[in-house]
Amino acid sequence: MHLTVEGLGKKYRTDFWGLQDFSLETGPGVLGLLGPNGAGKSTLMRILATVTRATAGRMLWDGADTGRAPDGLRAVLGYLPQDFGVYPNLNAIEFLEYLAAVKGLRNPRRRIDELLDLVNLTDAARRPLGGYSGGMRQRVGIAQALLNDPQLLIVDEPTAGLDPEERLRFRNLLSELAGNRIVILSTHIVSDIEAVASRIAIMKAGHLLACDTPEGLLRSVARRVWEVLVPSGELRALRDRFLVSSTAHRVDGVHARVIAAESPEFSAVNVEPTLEDAYLWALQ
Repeated sequence: MHLTVEGLGKKYRTDFWGLQDFSLETGPGVLGLLGPNGAGKSTLMRILATVTRATAGRMLWDGADTGRAPDGLRAVLGYLPQDFGVYPNLNAIEFLEYLAAVKGLRNPRRRIDELLDLVNLTDAARRPLGGYSGGMRQRVGIAQALLNDPQLLIVDEPTAGLDPEERLRFRNLLSELAGNRIVILSTHIVSDIEAVASRIAIMKAGHLLACDTPEGLLRSVARRVWEVLVPSGELRALRDRFLVSSTAHRVDGVHARVIAAESPEFSAVNVEPTLEDAYLWALQ
């Protein structure tokens, strides 16, 4: 299985492109799509899920143009949109049976039971969805996306609004699912990507800025991350001059993490970069 995106663009108004000249290729594993809010991630995801048509460019699934013949991809696609909703009066089994019928799946009950066990909802399967927590609803969302055992799984901002424990559980689930399928995970949370992605694409203002392995992105900021000790009164001036990724107030002053091509001052010390550093460097 192979997904190829060639020069995708989406125009919403005569003067605004939500996505422009976006190209990449990916195979089995987790592709993390990382970018700030408004970067065009959801626009791209909707195009990949064949919900929205691109204004320019094309998408190929195993060599077939999905713009001309989307049904081949739709048959092997699972999609969890950012604004996933449920019917609050239905329980999980009823909801998944309804969606299975919409997808044309026959005798889905065994598959539903397997998925509810996979997402750890068996004990709550007969409770109305209106009483579910945000994390439980997201797990129902991933279950519905897996009903047809998809080869391409697209999940858009899946951990938004979840507590830390639910986020960890969801990331572990995505990692387990990625062995024999393509998973595309869109988020603005670097730690979600860092935990599961084998490749990371960074977006800003509708453009692809970088696409590489985590190791490759870390190499892009090697020898460019510094720790600088400054008095708290000088922190604002440091931020005005350099890209400061984090700060820690301690007894001896503020320990600031600075990303710069050259040493910001004589006392600066090189430190190991993180994916957060690589992400911020790509965005600037």
